[in-house]
Amino acid sequence: MTAKIGYDEVEVGTELPAQSFPVTRATLVRYAGASGDFNPIHWNEKFAKEVGLPDVIAHGMFTMAEAIRVVTDWVGDPGAVVEYGVRFTKPVVVPNDDEGALVEVSAKVAAKLDDSRVRVDLTAMSAGQKVLGMSRAVVRLA
Repeated sequence: MTAKIGYDEVEVGTELPAQSFPVTRATLVRYAGASGDFNPIHWNEKFAKEVGLPDVIAHGMFTMAEAIRVVTDWVGDPGAVVEYGVRFTKPVVVPNDDEGALVEVSAKVAAKLDDSRVRVDLTAMSAGQKVLGMSRAVVRLA
């Protein structure tokens, strides 16, 4: 695959289409099985509260992976992402109900770099709180 967005097509400030990602307890169980991360803070409400959390929380790497989907969907090629990093600022609390939590992600081109690359800054929110800080990706465009 190749990036479907051309370097000359974007400017600093170009906004990527925002997306929202639902997270339920079932989502966390599936992710735990796929990742091998069975830490009880991600599935056991009693344990999560005993260690001081408000409830079960989503895996940080899961949250990070959901957020970058905004970039990969926009560019059309996951392989176009050459760098990606975040700081985990707040947990995504996932209540035990039919709705769970919602991670809302927006992004924009923050800088044009050399070699047809751009830096994209992402904002990931859940329950009105920023859950990822310094969330940045470098993407090689067509």
